[in-house]
Order: sequence, then C-alpha cells, then structure tokens
Amino acid sequence: MLDKLKITIVGAGIGGLALARILAMRGAQVTILEQADAITEVGAGLQISPNGLAVLRAMGLEGLLMDSGAVLADTVRLKDYKGADVVALDLTQLSPQKYYFVHRADLIGLLEQGAREAGVTIVLNAQVAHVSGGSHPFVSTKDGRRFEADVIVGADGVHSVVRKVLNGDKPPFFTGNVAWRAVVPNVYGRVSDVQVHMGPRRHLVSYPLRGGEFVNLVAVAERRDWVGESWTLADDPANLCAAFDDFGEAPRAMLAAVREVKQWGLFRHEVAQAWHGDGLALLGDAAHPTLPFMAQGAVMALEDAWAFGLALERAESVEQGLERYQSLRLERVKKVINRATGNAWKYHLSNGAMRFAAHTALRLGGRFAPGAMLRQFDWIYGYDVTKL
Repeated sequence: MLDKLKITIVGAGIGGLALARILAMRGAQVTILEQADAITEVGAGLQISPNGLAVLRAMGLEGLLMDSGAVLADTVRLKDYKGADVVALDLTQLSPQKYYFVHRADLIGLLEQGAREAGVTIVLNAQVAHVSGGSHPFVSTKDGRRFEADVIVGADGVHSVVRKVLNGDKPPFFTGNVAWRAVVPNVYGRVSDVQVHMGPRRHLVSYPLRGGEFVNLVAVAERRDWVGESWTLADDPANLCAAFDDFGEAPRAMLAAVREVKQWGLFRHEVAQAWHGDGLALLGDAAHPTLPFMAQGAVMALEDAWAFGLALERAESVEQGLERYQSLRLERVKKVINRATGNAWKYHLSNGAMRFAAHTALRLGGRFAPGAMLRQFDWIYGYDVTKL
C-alpha cells in the first residue's frame, strides 16, 4: 500500500535518511524536513555490526559504504586500564557476516545520496514549530510553511517533537555517566581492531576510521551530577586527560593527542509507550534512545527503517502497518537497550578483587571457549530484519 503514499519525515539523521530511501524505493512520495541548513555531521565514528550491514546491503548501499573508507573490523580487544590484555574476540569468526567502523559523517553522506537518488525531497532550514495528527496530519515550520502528509514520522532524536505529541514530555534521568568523544590522527598503527580499556568507574573505547587515517575515541566516566543533555558541548582536552591520568601509557598517549573534544551526559529515556497514532509515528532514538554500551544505536535505527517499510508495504491500511511495525520492533529494542544499560558496570568495576576475578574469568573464557564467547552475541549480530 506504499505506492503514492505521502510521507513526511522529521529529521535527516541516519534513521530518517534510511527510511526515506526505503519508502521511496517502494513507491511512496517522501519528504524529509531538516532543521539545519545542510546535512552534516560532527566528527565521530560508529560501528556497523552485521545486523546493520544487512540493511545497508538490502538498500543497495553496501558498495557506497565500502567506498567511504569504512574499516573492516577483525577483533574486539578488552584490556584493563593499565593496558594488559584481558580477552580478544575474533570477529572474522562471524564470516560471512562483516563488522565495520565508519565515520558518522560518511554514513550520513551515503544515506543522503541514496535518498536523493530514490527521489526523496529534502527540505533544509525547516525548523518544526508544530506537529498535528488526525485525519489530515501536518507539520508547520517556524517560518510559516506547512507540510501535509498521510503519515508523519518523527526521526528527530532524543528531543523529538513528534514523540512529545504522542507520549507527552517525560524527562529522562541522569545515569551517573558522562562521555567524551574525539578523533585523533592514527599514529599508533591501529588497523582493524576496537579496544576497550576498562578501569575503575571509567572506560575508553578506540578504533580506526577512514581507512585507518584516524582513531575514534569515546571515553566514559562516572560522575554524580550533570546538567543538560547535548552532544555538542565543548570541553577542554586537559579535563579529559586528567580524568584518565592513571590509565596506561597507550590510552594516555591517544588522549594526549586530542585537540578538540565534545562532552555529554548520558541520560536514560524510557522506550516510548506509543510509537504511532493518528497518522504519526516514531523511529530510532525518538522511539527508543539507548546508551552507547553495545554500539547499537545507529544499527537499531537502520533496523527500524527496514521494518517500517516492510510493515507498511504488507499492510492493508496505514494504521495496520504502523501497529505491525511497533510489534516487530518493540521487544527487540527493549532487549538491546537493557543489555546496553547493564554493560556499563562491567567496564567500570572499582573493587580491585572483583575486577581481578571478572577479568580472570574473561581470560579463561577467551582461552578455552572463544567460540562460545562470540556466540553470546548471535542474537544481536545474527539477526537479519531484511529476512522477515
């Protein structure tokens, strides 16, 4: 039933652009409203695990991903904060599935290209003032424009305007963790692995980007208080270095190379109770924000986009399709979010005896049952939404 259906998507992020291409390829008339004056993304990396790659492949964009300088990952290395190896997971055992590291701006760029090639209309400088559902859904912008559609999809992130219409404005709660992100030149010989240095109440994730030209850094530390939830707050690199000054030589060297860094508080939002209603729907972070401890935020948005298109294509009515979309996604995203939420403490063990015991168990598992350690993630990486 997607043929000629008119759909307006609020937000030109990963989920919004992916959904736009998927729907347009199925015959829908799709418009994206983006508040910025250009579709850009700040410098940061993300991980595309096999379940996300399956969606990009089905969208016909895997080739563009390869051309973007995405790095084919081969190993996850868990280390203690001083640098000693704890366990290494061999990602090549996922074969024929593949796992990539990609610059966020490059993924946004290829998704934008894919959307435009599919005939999607992208409207920039479209700051949403009002969203209305009902029999004639519409979006009005602050400069007085009005966009009517059969369905309006909020792919507008954790501060979603559409989510508030469907679910009210319930504030999130601070998790007690803050994060920094930065990109530094790769002078460390990093080729294809992701490393997680785990320390008392802190951890540091690093992996190569853009063909190995850069290394992406995400550092997380526990903190009692935080004000505001933003990805764009600049911090002094010296503060980042000071927070990890007792880490080993290798992680401290990477942090010392940081010249510009962003910091943000990690807040926990509940999964939206209503993902749709009266011609409105939610996708990605607007429906189910997740903490960055499973590297699945972008991938869940890609899975959402495919499930959304599939559900509407097979439905006899818009409402039936939106109900099916939520039912396809709800339990899966809850499981991923709960796993991500529960991962933080594993990286942040502050008691020395507990940390030693936990790391010893991981070392033994890696030595005697490496396959089993990797198979525990089959429910995530082995899932293929395009096969539903």
